[in-house]
Amino acid sequence: MISNRQSFKALIQTYSISSRWYYSNSNQKNKASLYSIISPLGNPNVNVTPELEKWVEMGNKVRFAELHRIIVDLRKRKRSSQALQVSEWMRSSGNYTFTPGQHAVHLDLIGKIHGFVQAEDYFNSLNEEDKTEKAYGALLHCYVRQRETERAQTHLKNMKEKGIALSSVAFNDIMSLYSNISQNDKIPQVFKQMRENGIAPDNLSYRICINSFGVRNDIEGLEKILSEMESDANIVMDWNTYAVVANFYDKAGMTSKANIVLKKAEEKLDKKDGLGYNHLISLHARLGNRDDVFRLWSLEKSVCKKCLNRDYINIMESLVRLDELEEAEKVLKEWESSKNLYDFRVPSIVIVGYIEKGLCKKAEELLEYLMEMGKASTPYIWAKLAMGYIEKGEMGSTLESLKVALSLCHGSKEIKLDDKVVTEVLRLVGERGRFEDAEKVVNLLRSAVPVKRQMYHSLLKAFVDRGKDVDGILGIMKSDNFEEDEETMKILSVEQELKSDNCEIN
Repeated sequence: MISNRQSFKALIQTYSISSRWYYSNSNQKNKASLYSIISPLGNPNVNVTPELEKWVEMGNKVRFAELHRIIVDLRKRKRSSQALQVSEWMRSSGNYTFTPGQHAVHLDLIGKIHGFVQAEDYFNSLNEEDKTEKAYGALLHCYVRQRETERAQTHLKNMKEKGIALSSVAFNDIMSLYSNISQNDKIPQVFKQMRENGIAPDNLSYRICINSFGVRNDIEGLEKILSEMESDANIVMDWNTYAVVANFYDKAGMTSKANIVLKKAEEKLDKKDGLGYNHLISLHARLGNRDDVFRLWSLEKSVCKKCLNRDYINIMESLVRLDELEEAEKVLKEWESSKNLYDFRVPSIVIVGYIEKGLCKKAEELLEYLMEMGKASTPYIWAKLAMGYIEKGEMGSTLESLKVALSLCHGSKEIKLDDKVVTEVLRLVGERGRFEDAEKVVNLLRSAVPVKRQMYHSLLKAFVDRGKDVDGILGIMKSDNFEEDEETMKILSVEQELKSDNCEIN
């Protein structure tokens, strides 16, 4: 094992910027645009308003359409706070008149950032002509997002009473709300009301309803809604719905039915939909369909322009699930040669797979290879390796792995070894090791992380459960100024009971 380990900072995920053609033309390729200034400010804590002010002070004009497109793009990138700042700046400048649709967008952003109360205030401040179905729908969505069931129901009722044009979106919102609060039994009734109001369900409506039957293990009800959807002339069946159904068939142990609908899902799949391929690959892996996993992965690679890290993660997770570790390692080598941005989540799948199969040495070799290449690893994966070695009774390798885990935490405020991980390590040492092993592990841990009472309790309980002498553990606790408390006494009382039982047997 490498003696001198170097801690690595977490890699910053970067996102490719697309669809910028509308901010420049062939004659202004090198000219800065407002978008090119705002786009890099990806930190949600950065206020973009000063940049807007500066842009105008420099004599630049800002068209309404440009700002609207920036808001759309920021929302798409989940930068809602900055999208709201741009929208607020537009309103406060007095130079732009919002359409009813833009009022609805502004209201939605307020709800997302500040909550439904401020969204209500904005809604109530609107002129009646701006209170269209879009504004009503945006406020309903705010209630649903915050799981305000009563308000959402009352608001939908008001929409009906005021004659606001309803669409499947409003009913989908209500059904989603019931799904989120685990009141799935109410969803079929909302679905029925939608139809009674003369509103045709869309694909999402059917899918939410199908899901409501599936989570309640009502396969008959699920199949009835699926049949209705398939016979609905207004619906174009999609792979996603069939995948949802396959998932519930799998959970119900109906493997043959799951395989039938998975074939239907594949028929509906857009041949360049990487996410779709990933979903189907994952489902086939769960069903144990090895050949289908390899076939779909081969198809995905041939039809998609480039396989992303998420695609490699998905196929390797599927291969590990199928116990195809050698194949997973081959895919890992493909990923290495793909020149994709390094992401430790990709190799960690194979490493964890090796550890869980007891192949700790192979996992360690792969980790050392990555570190020699200057690639980041995490304290957690080295602690996981340490646990694997504990299970095998190899305490020397356990300590070495823990040293690396702790070295990766050294000097970093962001990277820490989670308390749960430390507690689990101590529990395993208590179960598998001797007092001397436990003492070495505790000494190593206390040199780098705060050892807490509950961690000692985990170790103590493991010793008691295995009938081992606990005096040494109590001594270490005392040296760390942890006196016996109520929980300690409770654990020790189990030890006394065990001793009494043994005496009676003898």
